[in-house]
Amino acid sequence: MGSPFLLQPSRSLTEEAMAAAGQSQDDLKRIAALRAVELVRSGMVLGLGTGSTAAHALDRICDLLRGGDLRDIVGIPTSEWAAARAAAANIPLTDLAAHPVVDLSIDGADKVDPALNLVKGRGGSLLREKMVEGASRRFVVIVDDSKLVSRLGGSGLAIPVEVIPFGWALTLRRLQNLFDGTPGFNLKLCTASINTKASAFTEKESEIEPFVTDNKNYIVDLFFEDGIHGDLQAISDDLLRIIGVVEHGMFLGLATSVIVARKDGVVLMDKEAKSNGF
Repeated sequence: MGSPFLLQPSRSLTEEAMAAAGQSQDDLKRIAALRAVELVRSGMVLGLGTGSTAAHALDRICDLLRGGDLRDIVGIPTSEWAAARAAAANIPLTDLAAHPVVDLSIDGADKVDPALNLVKGRGGSLLREKMVEGASRRFVVIVDDSKLVSRLGGSGLAIPVEVIPFGWALTLRRLQNLFDGTPGFNLKLCTASINTKASAFTEKESEIEPFVTDNKNYIVDLFFEDGIHGDLQAISDDLLRIIGVVEHGMFLGLATSVIVARKDGVVLMDKEAKSNGF
């Protein structure tokens, strides 16, 4: 059986696919980001994603604004990093209070399953990402093909859960109890070097402290040896019912399109294509 991700490339991606041949992984992400930015129109409210892939989209939007091809764009950043990057690129910023409906969000993802469910937020920005992208009329995700998985949680990488610092150890035990009996399940508090809040982690007990999100919360990483089995929405609801849990990194049903950068080009996956059997 073929991979559920091997969809036919969109015709509009043909030139990008040709240009992508022989490019590095970062080049492919940039090409996919440029394709996503083609959806941006003057006057839009944009959700501005976080991370290296989203940075390519931010840079392109800046270029279009500077050249006069886009006008009257305002952005809602999904992290302090995105806010700083957008401000440096002279992209005007706003917030959800002023604009509760976002026209388009463009962001990366840590993992994507065949139903276009995502794992996001391993960098700690999951809460703001989900708030902005959940308020979006259209949410376009940019990834490389290493991010495609058959089941969320099955890659060995963590699914992050944001928790408040107060009583975090009790919240961790409640998370453990929720998955008690699940083979290969493990969890741990995400930690970071005292000297940097970035993703440079260390196992030396004398040099670590809890990783702190932009919202001044902690992250608990959930690990599943064989991925998450069962109803993802029901598991999501169970997680959010735990007192002390703020949000989790499963983004279920939020992505409208996924642009996948591959060595042989870029492939467009979207809900309409899936519903038509592609």
